[in-house]
Amino acid sequence: MTPGPTVTVNGRTYRYPRGPVVIVCIDGSEPAYFDAAIAAGRSPAVARFRSSGFATLARSVVPSFTNPNNLSIVTGVSPAVHGIAGNYFYDAGGGTEVMMNDPRFLRCETLLVALAREGARVAVITAKDKLRRLLGHGLRGICFSSEKAAEVTKEEHGIDRATELVAMPVPDVYSAELSEYVLAAGLALFERERPDVMYLSLTDYIQHKHPPGDPVATAFYAMLDHYFDAFDRGGAILGITADHGMNAKTRADGTPNVVYLTPLVESVVGPGRARVILPITDPYVVHHGALGSFATIHLARPDDAPRVIAALRATPGIAEVYDGATGCARFELPPDRLGDVIVVSERDVVLGKSPEAHDLSLLREPLRSHGGVSEQTVPFVLNRPLASGARVGADLRNFDIFDYALNRVQ
Repeated sequence: MTPGPTVTVNGRTYRYPRGPVVIVCIDGSEPAYFDAAIAAGRSPAVARFRSSGFATLARSVVPSFTNPNNLSIVTGVSPAVHGIAGNYFYDAGGGTEVMMNDPRFLRCETLLVALAREGARVAVITAKDKLRRLLGHGLRGICFSSEKAAEVTKEEHGIDRATELVAMPVPDVYSAELSEYVLAAGLALFERERPDVMYLSLTDYIQHKHPPGDPVATAFYAMLDHYFDAFDRGGAILGITADHGMNAKTRADGTPNVVYLTPLVESVVGPGRARVILPITDPYVVHHGALGSFATIHLARPDDAPRVIAALRATPGIAEVYDGATGCARFELPPDRLGDVIVVSERDVVLGKSPEAHDLSLLREPLRSHGGVSEQTVPFVLNRPLASGARVGADLRNFDIFDYALNRVQ
């Protein structure tokens, strides 16, 4: 097939969609969820894609959290370029800790915006509204969240009466239905309007509560498979990936396995001389209690960093510790938005500030969380095979999914 027009954004060139392209980001999708659902016979569509399409594993962005990975997927680049390095950060210029969900923090254009400018019809539906403003920034198209579906307007979201797309009521934010609503509304839009590009981003409510193979998790993946099958049979080029995986972070007695950083660091530098930032922090703390496997530390005296690093490296449960510059180079992060020290915990450990800073009574089940290198491996699935001669990169990233869907499939 002769290549059609292309669009270049953030140094990457993409072919203009030849037909409808649907990309789904399954929040928190540890690869084992697909394995378990397929083994149980509950994910026949994904099993079909594995045999007749293209399926492998990829690396997500670290910190393996929602905002940095979704923005990498839609920009095609790392946080070092797009600037969204977590869900939450310390704005040194303003001297405040803030949510990183305001478009003013985004440093480059998304592929969605670039395609829409070239005439593509683009639709974005995300589960949580925290992502909606970032994903829709500058976009001429449809962009709304299932969380706030009842509040959409044509002026702000590119569509009105979104709740008429599906028969489901607007779901609670803490529910599996929040993800199903995204897929149901997306399929309805797909069938009604045939947009050129759709990006559908789900929530990890189920993955925070249920491990792979659990009957509830398998039922959830069976639901996903139903929609994947519908998009495939409807003629879409379908790409499926995830923003991060998920792991149990508990002790033998079921309590959270936490390393509290503030008392450790203050034992080295003195009280009040360190600020611990947990980039997993978002408005939905019932999921994780703001406990994740990645943290950054701002020091009153940056020269204290070597002593802090040495102390943390000697602490059980800590996997990796770096000074800010080295950590940012290692994980492709923007140095001005991280601290003087970057910390990553081991697979079964989370990082906290101090015991009094976290209300663990909000956690309804044994803690499952994410954020570290141990949650970096994610699925990378296309419903079509790669074109003859298409090369598979040696270091596949989740944010290569648009490149593969637009440029490399048959």
